Amino acid sequence: MAEKNLPIGVQSFQNLRENNYLYVDKTKYIAELLNGKVYFLSRPRRFGKSLFLSTLAAYFQGQRELFKGLYLEKAEEELAKQENREAWQQYPVLYLDFARKEYKTKEDLIERLSLNLRSWEKSYGVSKITDSPEEQFAYIIEQIHEIHGKEVVVLIDEYDKPLYESLEDEELNAIYRGMLRGFYSVIKSLDAHIRFAFLTGITKFSKVSVFSGLNNLEDISLREDYAAICGITEKELAENFSPYIETLAKTLGQPLEKTLLLLKTQYDGYLFAKHGENVYNPFSLLNALKARSLGAYWFATGTSSFLVNYLKKARFYIPDLEGKVRLNASRFDSYRADMLDPLPILFHTGYLTIKGYDAETWVYHLGFPNNEVRYGFFENLLAGYAPSYLGLGFSVNDFLDAVRCGDVDAFMVKLRALLASIPYDTVPRDDIELRERDYQIAVYLVFALMGLFTQTEVQSTTGRSDCVVVTPKFIYVFEFKLWSAGSAEEALQQIRDKGYATKYEATGKELILVGASFDEEKRNIKEWVVQRSGDR
Repeated sequence: MAEKNLPIGVQSFQNLRENNYLYVDKTKYIAELLNGKVYFLSRPRRFGKSLFLSTLAAYFQGQRELFKGLYLEKAEEELAKQENREAWQQYPVLYLDFARKEYKTKEDLIERLSLNLRSWEKSYGVSKITDSPEEQFAYIIEQIHEIHGKEVVVLIDEYDKPLYESLEDEELNAIYRGMLRGFYSVIKSLDAHIRFAFLTGITKFSKVSVFSGLNNLEDISLREDYAAICGITEKELAENFSPYIETLAKTLGQPLEKTLLLLKTQYDGYLFAKHGENVYNPFSLLNALKARSLGAYWFATGTSSFLVNYLKKARFYIPDLEGKVRLNASRFDSYRADMLDPLPILFHTGYLTIKGYDAETWVYHLGFPNNEVRYGFFENLLAGYAPSYLGLGFSVNDFLDAVRCGDVDAFMVKLRALLASIPYDTVPRDDIELRERDYQIAVYLVFALMGLFTQTEVQSTTGRSDCVVVTPKFIYVFEFKLWSAGSAEEALQQIRDKGYATKYEATGKELILVGASFDEEKRNIKEWVVQRSGDR
């Protein structure tokens, strides 16, 4: 077991099986899928969608030797007997991967489609009869079936990449939707010539806009029986990765139980069904085990600035992402380029996941899956709201250092510098509420990021951000007020009057009460006052 290579970034099933890579057996899902015909699966990036498609391709190409020792090896023989057919039949496979190109113009999409069409023409001896991608696609499928006497298998990876990349350009997005709608409709119209089809993507665009001609599509994205088709379950972790986890525990100098808990809080928590098993992010987990270090591996591969801009454009109140996200089932499929609804796209891209389901109202409760996503997302958001944050010469660690040593002034000076970096030139001067909200969000993000390393409670309401921070030596109680609503001294008095710190008096730690006011005109912290335990 320990000698096997960890398959980081390996998307070829054949490569994985022939080169001593560890493989978590997902082939039982192929056996279950064979009863259907046309499927769609949505999962976040780096979750193993491409590897699963490659596994499907190997099966339909009859590469029996690659499945030795796996679930499907015996299952295929059983299925063949039940269906009175030959096992491991070979089918022509048309594999289209949209991930290999960027889509900035209409011509980019045409080129991607044309490259694949030409490759299929050459491989299966089909001539070109038209420049229309959808018509040529249909002709290729018909001709392959006629020439080779076998129905065609269609596998499409990252079907939505052109759509996702053009969400900020409604005109281009509409062009892509039209082109892809026609292309994908071929799968429906040529049903008699197709043995099996499987499409994957990150996002789930409205069926009306993209899949209107593909009404035989079976969406398994939120089905409980396919919740673990990608990702790694707790059981799979124990069965396949024990030696690697033991090595990680030794490297970290932690007990095995503590190491397992760290892995779980950092990389587990994804749920893709109303009920069922959580799964780990496979990319992050594999990287952590190989590097023998816990890190933000998923974010290191790239975070879309589009999402940050999208949230700002939608004027979404970021603190609501913590425990206040509710989504009707119908909204999972509802987003379009011309609709400012960030919640569905945050779910499908992996920043939010299912935390619960209300069967009576058909409402999903969403939240961050784990610490890696929460921390990484907030850090990117902070850089988005305060673009100069990374260039100020300090990070969240500087805020932490200040509170850990009880230096309130240092903390507040850094917070003031951060808030000063927030650009307001894109916000109408008369939109006071929006200006105040950006301030509130920036303050909230600082405290939320510190919460990964300290016990932090943040409550945000209109006009203020209140926070309690617990460190080994100190307990801070912050109260922020808009200057028009009260001074820093009045904020401090509110902490006293409402007894915000009372429940912490018996802890034995030094209590530090901080009242602060925000100047709406100068758009920054105006003043702050501090009271420590024992001060009168």
